[in-house]
Amino acid sequence: MLATGPVRDGVPEHGRVPKYYAVKARLLALLPELGEGTPLPPERELAADYGVSRATVRQAISELVLEGRLSAHQGRGTFVAQPKLIHPLDLVSYTEAVRAMGREPGRRLVTSEELTPDGELAESLHIGADEKVIHLERVLLTDGEPTGLESTYLPSRRFPTLLDVFDPTESLYRCLQDDLGVVFAEADEQIETALASPREAQLLGTNPALPMLLLHRVSYDADGAPIERVRTLYRGDRIGFATKLRG
Repeated sequence: MLATGPVRDGVPEHGRVPKYYAVKARLLALLPELGEGTPLPPERELAADYGVSRATVRQAISELVLEGRLSAHQGRGTFVAQPKLIHPLDLVSYTEAVRAMGREPGRRLVTSEELTPDGELAESLHIGADEKVIHLERVLLTDGEPTGLESTYLPSRRFPTLLDVFDPTESLYRCLQDDLGVVFAEADEQIETALASPREAQLLGTNPALPMLLLHRVSYDADGAPIERVRTLYRGDRIGFATKLRG
């Protein structure tokens, strides 16, 4: 157990593998055998099989839940989770990314409004401080489960008919392209870790202590004019990101 496999990376300098980490490694090896959606054996059974306490098993399971390898449901048990959704860092919509993985995308509208932006938002969209912006806040769904919370801001002057033609349960990217003739040329993106606020955690159905991935993006057209500013809070246990680098 010390020389090979996933435990090796967890060996501290003194050479003794923490018991919970050894259990975690054995559980990781067990998950593919069980298969997606299969319930994990009871803690007492795992503790007896591995010769450790239930508290040690519980610690290992908790880490796997935080990493998105297991899915815990109160009153039902703990199950082998679906693979994480891997979203490309590219100019593709959430809908396209989810469907490319054979999953079903969805959105639930939280807020649809016009508001006066603060100075930073107005500057990022290249509009005057007294102009209005459209604000759309939506919960992103994958197979009906919350994956992210997205807030999008667009200049009202540029998109005066958006709220009339847009179905908030569908792809905004597709509406802007197909219905309003917008061409996305490039975007600036920034990703960082964050914790959800109590409100955000409630909307996402997650624990406020769960690490989240926070993405900020400003998209531009071919003339360099900003199209939208987006803030999306993603569940770290449900989604990851990938990109292709070229030298």
